Amino acid sequence: MGYLAKMFEQFKDHAEFLTVYIREAHPQDEWQMEKNVSEDVCYFQPRSLSDRVLIASDFARRFKYPIPLGVDDIADEANRLYAGWPERLYVIDESGRIIYKGGLGPFNYRPEEVRAWLERRFPEAMSNSAPLQESKSRAAPTR
Repeated sequence: MGYLAKMFEQFKDHAEFLTVYIREAHPQDEWQMEKNVSEDVCYFQPRSLSDRVLIASDFARRFKYPIPLGVDDIADEANRLYAGWPERLYVIDESGRIIYKGGLGPFNYRPEEVRAWLERRFPEAMSNSAPLQESKSRAAPTR
């Protein structure tokens, strides 16, 4: 289970989690990467909302992705508002304010910073948990 999935399992009773699938980062018809081929996550850039939903559903099913998954509209509204491409993490507090805006992935993608915030905010979730180890390879990156 990946780092984000472990964090979700530990804190899901204390915080809401949502992954939003935005435009495909490395589609076959634009900028395919060898890693996508080796991990068999090769998709064309979706041209409709139904295409995006199919890809997101396939991803969640194949990788047994436990975090709730939303899908950005085909006009890329969520990506425009939150600058999520190719991947980014946010923490939004109870009043709806963005209190953490992570760097753009993959080089400035730091889920351990979100975990540190969750640990400070919800110390009760730490009582029966083992420390999480950041995986060097993420088989199912959040996008």
